[in-house]
Amino acid sequence: MSLATLFEPFEIKSIKSKNRVAMAPMTRSFSPKGIPTDDVAAYYKRRAEHNVGLIITEGTVIERPASKNDEGIPNFYGDALPKWKKVVDEVHSVGGVIIPQIWHVGNVKGRSGYDPLPKDSPSGLHAKDKISAEPMSEADIADTIAAFAASAKSAKDLDFDGLELHGAHGYLIDQFFWKDLNLRSDKWGGPTIGERSMFAREVIKACRAAVGEDFAIVIRISQWKQQDYTARNANTPKEMTEWLGGLVDAGADVLHCSQRRFWEPEFEGSDLNFAGWAKKLIGVPTISVGSVGLSGEFVATFMGEGSQPSSIDGVLKRLEDKEFDMIAVGRALLNDPEWVDKIKDGRLDELKSFERRDLMTLY
Repeated sequence: MSLATLFEPFEIKSIKSKNRVAMAPMTRSFSPKGIPTDDVAAYYKRRAEHNVGLIITEGTVIERPASKNDEGIPNFYGDALPKWKKVVDEVHSVGGVIIPQIWHVGNVKGRSGYDPLPKDSPSGLHAKDKISAEPMSEADIADTIAAFAASAKSAKDLDFDGLELHGAHGYLIDQFFWKDLNLRSDKWGGPTIGERSMFAREVIKACRAAVGEDFAIVIRISQWKQQDYTARNANTPKEMTEWLGGLVDAGADVLHCSQRRFWEPEFEGSDLNFAGWAKKLIGVPTISVGSVGLSGEFVATFMGEGSQPSSIDGVLKRLEDKEFDMIAVGRALLNDPEWVDKIKDGRLDELKSFERRDLMTLY
């Protein structure tokens, strides 16, 4: 396998990446009371210095009462914005490209005793048949859409290179997609994935209106949920087209397709993964992600299972085949800002293993 394809540039509107490697968004919770510190800025700058093509920040939350479930998760409004400006400036100072991931956790339970109210969710369900909140009212939905748009505008005003919306993993946007948690019978729900995508489409439209046509919008999506690893929004290519096509029609430029293991096929009869099918069906650029460069997968990390460096030949082959356009790297970049340089220079013996304790430090 050749590394050449991995180091080809990639451009879409305002995103101009020097290569095909993205830093996956990873929650770090190192922002006291939601305000990023200088250490956070330095953390992202180090990845840019060592040639990560596109940095996608950790999830940053919109201005809603319970948009996050951990106090240390950074805000993307108010007093946090000047600190995010420093992050952008630090990354740009070394030639990096960075976009924020904009997020609302929905009614996912709080951590470490932090559990603000009132919760937002389509039908008041945290998991199937488990009621934890009142369904969102029309006013709640309108305010939430407006808050996403306000954060999107802030991303552009702060000179970020685009933005990503978090529509995956059982958080708020994904809760609207998911038939087990969205039981609404109004325009925000329905029996088909197309109908349940209305909330996401309206969020994207509002963000597009806030940033204009030339500012790139990425949306991260997944089939699996943290509440149910086997859950699926789309069981057939037809359903996937209905789901993802609507998001692109609403204004999304790139689909960031999250899998726990990037090499797993999405549908029977084809080796294409999730990002591969999305690109084939919808025709827009896609980003793949899931256990790149390390053995095991990230969920096992939280159970204390360590990971060792592993081959990226499978990634290179799929990039050469144009199955997807970029690959997002998570844990391998979390504890090693030099990972991209080491891959490019052939310093494979210097690649690091990953342990749960690595989550506790901003390397």
